[in-house]
Amino acid sequence: MAETTGGEPDDGAAEVLDRPLPDGVRRRVVQIVSDGFGGLTVAELPVQLRQYARFAPNRRAKFAGNAMAAALETDPLFRQRIAEKLREAQPEIVDALDSGAPPPAADPLDVAAAAYVLRPTGWVKLVTAAGEEALRADAERADEESRAELERLREELAEARAHTRTETERLRTELESAKKESESLHRKLRGALSDVKRGEAALRKLHAETDTARAEGQAQVSAAESESRRLKTRLSEAEAALEATRKAAREGRSVEDMRVRLLLDTVLDAAQGLRRELALPPVSVRPAETVDAVEPGRMTPKDIAARALSENDPAILDQLLALPQAHLVVDGYNVTKTGYPQMPLEKQRLRLLGQLSQLAAQTGAEVTCVFDGAELAAPVLLAPPRGVRVLFSKAGVTADELIRQLVRAEPPGRPVIVVSTDREVADGIAKAGARPVASVVLLKRLSRG
Repeated sequence: MAETTGGEPDDGAAEVLDRPLPDGVRRRVVQIVSDGFGGLTVAELPVQLRQYARFAPNRRAKFAGNAMAAALETDPLFRQRIAEKLREAQPEIVDALDSGAPPPAADPLDVAAAAYVLRPTGWVKLVTAAGEEALRADAERADEESRAELERLREELAEARAHTRTETERLRTELESAKKESESLHRKLRGALSDVKRGEAALRKLHAETDTARAEGQAQVSAAESESRRLKTRLSEAEAALEATRKAAREGRSVEDMRVRLLLDTVLDAAQGLRRELALPPVSVRPAETVDAVEPGRMTPKDIAARALSENDPAILDQLLALPQAHLVVDGYNVTKTGYPQMPLEKQRLRLLGQLSQLAAQTGAEVTCVFDGAELAAPVLLAPPRGVRVLFSKAGVTADELIRQLVRAEPPGRPVIVVSTDREVADGIAKAGARPVASVVLLKRLSRG
């Protein structure tokens, strides 16, 4: 148990607190230990408190409060050292406790906490009295708060009663007004009921008229359906007659082609005379040269595109190439893979371009050959043959799209022939005014030499 500074047993050491330390006293005790804690060396501290030696007093009291209270209770030497620090910090209270007469002006909690640390004779009574005093103070404080709360509630009750009287008068006034408004609404309701009855009578009359109109409409619909069936029959007959007319027109196409050729020759002769009169210079730039594409030698392996197949009538290729200013656009790989797919791509290109050069020399037509860049594994070093323009599709642009760009670049009226078996390409360029021809047709023409 605790000892006095002189080393003699303390009379209060034998006293035991038979109840828990009051919370207020405990907080003051922890604060006393925390304040005296900093004045001790690490070696003077109990082992369990040494980890808190560097903490600030407030932080130490917060995190080590339970440990300090336990050490103070179980370690007499530690309590004696804290008592010495307390004697230095609060000599007035300590002297008063030693004399057995605590100062009446001192805070009972401070006196009880000091007595708990110093353990003078009668310290248990001081601690117990301080706890009871704290409880009485709390009770008085709660009583004061209760009286203040009661007074406040009384004032609120008085205000509520006054407000209730005012609200009652207002509601009474509103009730009178509502009664008058209700009477007015009753009168309006009676008038509205009369209007509803008149409206119901008018509605019944309208329903009767609607039924009559519906019956007439159904009769008209039946008549219209009969007329529609008759017209569909006549339409079928007209379509059959039109098909027969088209068949007869196809059979007489050769005569019409001859007339068109004669008309074209006439126009061509007139145009040549007009050119001589106007002294027009020759055209140095072709529309196909304005289309953005990759020329041989400038391509990278990434310039790729896609291909497809299609067919068309081969009988009129020579006639088409004989038209003035004809432009032949060839889907290169579409033709070579139709005619000789077993050959390497490089030989396919060389064979087709050589034959197209001969065809250009024979017909005098402008010839453009488009290859799909997707088949390239490396840049192509190729010298285009005489009379043939060679283009490769760029990255992200298919050969079919490049062909459509070439067709759109030509002026309306110029004969443009596109060789490809791709049905989508054929349909697209046909809408643009060009003439599609199947790849097998060109292969047969080239095989004649």
